Amino acid sequence: MSKKKRTELSGYRIMWVMVLFDLPVVADEERKAATRFRNSLKDMGFEMAQFSVYARWTTGKDKVKSIIGKVQDSLPEGGKVDILQFTDKQYENIISFHGKQRDKSQKNPDQYVLF
Repeated sequence: MSKKKRTELSGYRIMWVMVLFDLPVVADEERKAATRFRNSLKDMGFEMAQFSVYARWTTGKDKVKSIIGKVQDSLPEGGKVDILQFTDKQYENIISFHGKQRDKSQKNPDQYVLF
């Protein structure tokens, strides 16, 4: 019987990719291009964090490079797009507010285990 190899991922290996964008939406074609871009981010596994801010996690720097390439391939003609990349450990230090009220920090899982 073969043993399955367990891969443990630490908060330093898990990476987050965040896409922030400001796209023109005045003309009909600009709105359609912005919608296509947002939909392509969702198809790549991104989730909306805020309007024009989408984020997803992945398993390492090589995957981050691949995701950045896919985002680049789906860019619309106009507008500004920034891509941030950071570790899960860095992400767990996020400070969030709703209005003037500070949100309670969400604790990330201590360890991810993939089989």
